[in-house]
Amino acid sequence: MARLRANAPLIHPDCTIVNATFGAFTEVGQGSRIQNTVFGDYAYCDRLADIANTDVGRFANIAAMTRIGPSDHPWRNAAQHHFLYRSASYFDDVEDDAGFFARRALRRTILGADCWIGHGAIVKPEVKVGIGAVVAAGAVVTKDVAPFMIVAGVPAEPLRRRFPEAIAERLLRLAWWNWDPARLRAALDDFRRLPAEAFLDAYER
Repeated sequence: MARLRANAPLIHPDCTIVNATFGAFTEVGQGSRIQNTVFGDYAYCDRLADIANTDVGRFANIAAMTRIGPSDHPWRNAAQHHFLYRSASYFDDVEDDAGFFARRALRRTILGADCWIGHGAIVKPEVKVGIGAVVAAGAVVTKDVAPFMIVAGVPAEPLRRRFPEAIAERLLRLAWWNWDPARLRAALDDFRRLPAEAFLDAYER
């Protein structure tokens, strides 16, 4: 695995990046398409991810072949084909529908810190996936996911919490995902060896 850097994202070959910004230690997997999106520090996506109009939280984990914030066709119109809004590709005397693309870009998807989006999952526009949540492989998320909740299925439904509510609340207060690199490094051994409750006992001050 290549060394990640604070001053530039690691973008693997064959990616398409349009109007996107990247925090420190971020990575974009091979063949991914990223548009109108902000990656927080330490966030990454694996290969062939398609992410649009999304705020990706710090430490977010996005598996391969996922779609985050996929756009919808204008299904309420008489036609739903590209020619309605990508019109310049079809006609010489008309521009693309700028208003359509502007409205689409405003439909933000939010991925919370340290969430995990499993292989092949889809997260629809205007959905918020909470801090520490898990979206199972192949799930289709159509509504908000609470922090530390595990969801699965089509459409995705809650399965269970990762932690008891009291532990989840303590983790939200600790907010380790906002720690600076030096503090993360100092705690690395404990991140590796301690269960969540024991980690909280060690680091709550």
